[in-house]
Amino acid sequence: MSSSGFSLVVGLGNPGDRYTQTRHNAGFWFVDELARRFGGVFRNEKKFHGELARITVDGRDCLLLKPATFMNRSGLSVASLVNFYRLDVATLLVAHDEIDLPPGSLRIKQGGGHGGHNGLRDIAPALGSPAFWRLRIGVGHPGHRDLVVQYVLSRAGADEQQLLDAAINAAVDAFPLLLSGDIGRTQQTLHSR
Repeated sequence: MSSSGFSLVVGLGNPGDRYTQTRHNAGFWFVDELARRFGGVFRNEKKFHGELARITVDGRDCLLLKPATFMNRSGLSVASLVNFYRLDVATLLVAHDEIDLPPGSLRIKQGGGHGGHNGLRDIAPALGSPAFWRLRIGVGHPGHRDLVVQYVLSRAGADEQQLLDAAINAAVDAFPLLLSGDIGRTQQTLHSR
């Protein structure tokens, strides 16, 4: 990654009120909190098939994107923005729910497979590369793969939601460090949760 850090953060989720509070929208929650904390305002941008906001953190500018496509078509939105601004894929961070981590856990990594996540599954081929960064927000696993879709498209219980909210806040607290490009210290901070 360049020393300038990230230029775009994409939060993954599904559009519409029906999905707002569901686990699958954890990526939306993250970018919503970034916008709230750092003075960004999301506006609908049809040419990018989503909502876009700009924030400035410690003098560094960053775009925030919430695709308005459904999860399995996220690549259309992400690629249109990346291509328009000619962004380096390595300056892209995608925040998403992660069933293979317990609720409230956070992990950041670059590249890798999609792990069954339909958003990631669509983004990598749309960009022509899986080398973007991922902020994995743990939402837990329902125990059996046949239950996963129903699980991620439902709301968390009150105790679990507290863990998720705390994780989102911790990730936003660490964002200035992350945006500066100091991945090592960010990982130490977030992975110790």
